[in-house]
Amino acid sequence: MFKKIFAALLLGSVLTTGAVSAADYVIDQEGQHAFVNFKISHLGYSWLYGTFKDFDGTFSYDAEQPEASTVNVNLRTASLDSNHAERDKHLRSADFLNTSKHPKATFASTKVVSTGEGAADIVGDLTLNGVTKEIVIAANFIGEGDDPWGGYRAGFEGTTTLQLADFGIKANLGPASESVELILSVEGVRK
Repeated sequence: MFKKIFAALLLGSVLTTGAVSAADYVIDQEGQHAFVNFKISHLGYSWLYGTFKDFDGTFSYDAEQPEASTVNVNLRTASLDSNHAERDKHLRSADFLNTSKHPKATFASTKVVSTGEGAADIVGDLTLNGVTKEIVIAANFIGEGDDPWGGYRAGFEGTTTLQLADFGIKANLGPASESVELILSVEGVRK
């Protein structure tokens, strides 16, 4: 039975198990229970980590038909935070994300493919820096159930690697820094 799936996001989005028909979820970013993080090599010597603090999204999931699942995420690119103000300013510039021209990144799933017990590939279109490309998010189910406030939640994680040049980011950081890994952790609240 398919029990794991994400989605992120970017942008980083999700699914749940046990329902006979599709259940709709809202990503709980406001409650700080969802994250879109990134990791990129710094010159091949160390890792630079960061996060995007402002995003929202929804997902729908039917455990009996996981291939009918959907994920949609909207991310505000200026919410990038790498824990260094000057670096963040540079990453928001035209050299990288060009957030003044492209303030939003989006992800919309086009299909979900089960890859084994509790795992799936979420295929979809990521629009980043004004460029739309198909990406695949490798997703895994974390858990689901009732919360203390009368709601029902499901949590997932996922990862994907993006080539910077594929999204029009031409800054030359050296061969070790041509790609960035997105690490997505998402908790959704059933509508």
